[in-house]
Amino acid sequence: MLPALTPLRRARVLRVAAVLAVVLGLLAWWLVPDGRPEPRGRVVFSTGVPTGVYQRYGELLKEALARDLPEVSVDLRDSEGSQQNLARVAAGQADFTVATADAVAAYLRDRRPGADRLRGCARLYDDYVQLVVPRDSPVRSARDLRGTRVGVGQDGSGVRLLANRLLSGAGLDTAEDLAPVSAGIDTMPGLLERGELDAFFWSGGLPTAAVQELSARFPVRLVPLEEGLIGRLHETGSPHYRSAVIPGDAYPQAQRGEPVPTVAVANLLVTTEDADAALTEAFTRTVIGSRDRIGGKVHSAQLVDLRTAIYTDPLPLHEGARRYYHSVKP
Repeated sequence: MLPALTPLRRARVLRVAAVLAVVLGLLAWWLVPDGRPEPRGRVVFSTGVPTGVYQRYGELLKEALARDLPEVSVDLRDSEGSQQNLARVAAGQADFTVATADAVAAYLRDRRPGADRLRGCARLYDDYVQLVVPRDSPVRSARDLRGTRVGVGQDGSGVRLLANRLLSGAGLDTAEDLAPVSAGIDTMPGLLERGELDAFFWSGGLPTAAVQELSARFPVRLVPLEEGLIGRLHETGSPHYRSAVIPGDAYPQAQRGEPVPTVAVANLLVTTEDADAALTEAFTRTVIGSRDRIGGKVHSAQLVDLRTAIYTDPLPLHEGARRYYHSVKP
């Protein structure tokens, strides 16, 4: 039988127990923040074509996630663009991706497989449509593309969807009024430079490296897209486009300081309702928190804004992302 503790010894034991409880609590908080285990496992992030903004953004985001979520392994997968990205995530072939809001809306409207499972994590940056032609080209508007060879993006890209809509808004039928060439931003600049294309469409953040590099070695210019196109796009049930201007210093050699009117559309970070809430919360936190670091190398990423990131229309917000925004709400 243990001897009874004196009041003095009992007080000392209670003090030691209290200190030990605090230490263990702090250790648990450090190892398991908010009482939840750190996310772990493997995720697949579907990006885009090589040399495109999605691909570069994915590479830098992977580096940021490695710092913030050391127990999570991120695999990047090239893709043709937004439409293929959405199909992959909806089919469970990828866990997260980036896609334009108009491509998401089309996927939902067409009730494609898994559309009802898609969820948004963040509104990211805007893509700007860039219609690129040789400097001495007679093309001055989208209507002038009749009878020309035009790069319209790959089948699974958001560029293809947007190019078809813009050409239709300009009164042209992609299949009948011009020679469409299915190619991505990794090959279209070279085709234009070799005279195998007369023009190409690209939709991406500013500046896109492939366009910037092309303008440095070959004389090109950007064709203005008149403001009236927006109204015609909206009439076709595509409300996610807005009028925008490519700043004169985006491509100095191509623009010579002149701003170029164009069309812009938002990019969304997309997952599905089945994605783990803790992982999605942490993933969203890294996307927002790494804005400045990534933006130093991908200029468009600087435009990610916490105040607007929560607006992922036309997708409902994932519960994990909602937790993150609530945690940082002032």
